[in-house]
Amino acid sequence: MKAILALEDGSYFEGESFGAEKEGSGEVCFNTSMTGYQEILTDPSYSGQIVTLTYPEIGNYGINPDDVESKKIQVAGLVVKNCCEYPSNWRADAGKGKHPWSLSEYLKKNGIPGIQGVDTRRLTRILRETGAKNGIIAIGDYDVQAVLAKAKAVQAFGNVDFVKKVTIGGKEGWNEGEHALSFRPIEERAKRFTIAAIDYGAKYNILRKLQSQGAEVLRFPAEAKAEDILACNPDGIFLSNGPGDPALLDYAVDTIKTLLPTGKPLFGICLGHQLLARALGGKTFKLKFGHRGANHPVKDLRTGKVEITSQNHGYAVDPASLSQATVEVTHINLNDKTVAGLRHKSLPAYSVQYHPEASPGPKDSHYLFEEFLAAIKKHASQPVGAGARSVG
Repeated sequence: MKAILALEDGSYFEGESFGAEKEGSGEVCFNTSMTGYQEILTDPSYSGQIVTLTYPEIGNYGINPDDVESKKIQVAGLVVKNCCEYPSNWRADAGKGKHPWSLSEYLKKNGIPGIQGVDTRRLTRILRETGAKNGIIAIGDYDVQAVLAKAKAVQAFGNVDFVKKVTIGGKEGWNEGEHALSFRPIEERAKRFTIAAIDYGAKYNILRKLQSQGAEVLRFPAEAKAEDILACNPDGIFLSNGPGDPALLDYAVDTIKTLLPTGKPLFGICLGHQLLARALGGKTFKLKFGHRGANHPVKDLRTGKVEITSQNHGYAVDPASLSQATVEVTHINLNDKTVAGLRHKSLPAYSVQYHPEASPGPKDSHYLFEEFLAAIKKHASQPVGAGARSVG
């Protein structure tokens, strides 16, 4: 069936439908990763976005139950040059003895539209040169001008709190293989460090990495109050990735401001990095077309070492808004010199703009999870109250 992708600037691309035969609208962005389409599709940070994959052949290794990063596909639509109809890979598996799903079947089962046959190089150049655009995918008998009018009417991406759409409903535990354990009280826990993860749209592999360090992970919804989090007496606090504009999330910033003076080690990734910056008095801004891919170079300013990183964000921290007396920029993106990491100079609070858990992407930055656990162990060895101090 024929399909069209229309952008708010009047550009449009016609092709063929795959996946669900329905409309999909949102901000159109591009990802330059060559593999990892299943992780990209299920990353909650893409909520409200139509994703264009620049690699031309997508779907060739199929779908499997192990590469999901959330409970469902999160993107609003998918745009590719060519969707493989007949995947071939030993890992391709629909589970329970079913035949392996193709990418098209996977989208259809999740109610997500896709369009193929698109000149994704031209589309990416438009987004790079003129900036992110709202768009819409329409299927079947459509009128081009009518679809273009719909594209112009799509709600501005920066006006929607997408975090509330993807966060969990209440506090819960995490365990690999059982993504929603019932919450267990403190007295029933195993004797190990506990990390309170505030879930703004957390990827599963982040939770896996935290747990792999020997920690028990307790997830809290994005709107959780600081007193509820501290009532569980966590040893460390994690701020997750997530979708949308951090400027809309004052409720999250207020919670972080209350948590910081406790002196408990705090680590943020992506949106969590932006929210920590805001809690420390900083501001954020929207990037022209965002950073989305698995090969972004980041320099650690403390060591001079360069890491190849996986990234997915459309906003960044303004370095000029950070207090040099209390906040240190620790990492920069070498492509455009934007802030890629920061830390508080006296509190054990730090964050990175990229994804050290990868999925997809390189594993250069896995050490950050080890550093977080080391900070937790150090804090746990201090006398009670020794870590609490002023944020400013």
